[in-house]
Amino acid sequence: LFFCAVQVAGSALAGLCYCLAFWNTFDLGPGPGFGFWHIALCETLYTFMLIFVVLNVRSASNNTPNHFYGLAIGFVYVAGAYGAARVSGGCFNPAVAIGIDLASAYLGFGWSFAYLMFEVAGAAFAALVFSIVRPEDFDNGVKGSRVAQLVCEFLGTFMLVLTIGLNVLGKSPAAAYSVGACLMCMAYAVCDVSGAHFNPSVTLAVFLSGRCPEKTPQRTKAKMCMYFGVQIVAAVLGAFTYSTVYGGGSFRLGPGFVGEAWSPIALAEFAFTFLLCYVVLCVTVSKTTKNPSMFGLSMGACITVAGNAIGSITGASLNPAVSLGIAACHRASEGSLFAALYYSLVEILAGVCAAHAFNTTHALDLQEEETIGPPSSA
Repeated sequence: LFFCAVQVAGSALAGLCYCLAFWNTFDLGPGPGFGFWHIALCETLYTFMLIFVVLNVRSASNNTPNHFYGLAIGFVYVAGAYGAARVSGGCFNPAVAIGIDLASAYLGFGWSFAYLMFEVAGAAFAALVFSIVRPEDFDNGVKGSRVAQLVCEFLGTFMLVLTIGLNVLGKSPAAAYSVGACLMCMAYAVCDVSGAHFNPSVTLAVFLSGRCPEKTPQRTKAKMCMYFGVQIVAAVLGAFTYSTVYGGGSFRLGPGFVGEAWSPIALAEFAFTFLLCYVVLCVTVSKTTKNPSMFGLSMGACITVAGNAIGSITGASLNPAVSLGIAACHRASEGSLFAALYYSLVEILAGVCAAHAFNTTHALDLQEEETIGPPSSA
């Protein structure tokens, strides 16, 4: 309670400072065209993401100590604020909401109580989910249980698609950075649990690379299929969530320009999906090039690069789950189903090629295993 009181006091003082500095202020509340339930969704979900990331990078016994916790926590605001700012202002913190509300009290006061309710609910839900994905920290299970892995894949894919949709529909000026930040933060939070694939192409690439630590081929295939299913379901739910926030709004998956040929789309999606899958393999599963500190930043940077390079041409999906999710909540009459299948096929092919390229360039990994050999029975 003392921490809470100090945080609110600091926020109120900061609000007074910016009012005096600019001799101006702004009101807390939903943006034009939005209401109570719209800010409820945005503030609850992104506060959940913030607290979930904080718990995983600062408290999880198997994910600490680390050198990326500040990066992961800070970039949650890059992910969420660009997407939700038009809807709710992107507070994700009761102290921030109260400080802003106090600073603009003459314009109207009271929305901070609603924000407080949503943000506390998001934090409580994050704590509950943390206990599910990190049972080893509560003496309730073992690290890396199948349920924990599937929950992590669901959450990462859901937040990724939600962030994409909110940025696109909100006409964000930094969508590529926001989406890349979302992938980076969730990867840092749960990579040690599920691998942080959030993408059927990445999942396929990992399994084809032979770096999936399952005891039998049957269990390997079963795990891959479960990952596929969870990722697709999460993507569809994420798409309908951003559509709900924007009152049924959606956007088309397909060429960025009317009349544009599909072959350039295939080339662009293939190239950058290949890049993403190859980088994920290099920084997360290779014994030679695995990077325990910069893996999340590397993965997120692939999305940022692709978004800036081909976003206006293809939308930079790079992910069959994203493609299917976007198409699922858009009008089928505009060819969204064909586009989703076309994109997905290209992206899956890119994942297959990335796995084969990785196995060629990182053959040293397997050679080292053969050199070491099985443990001695002596």
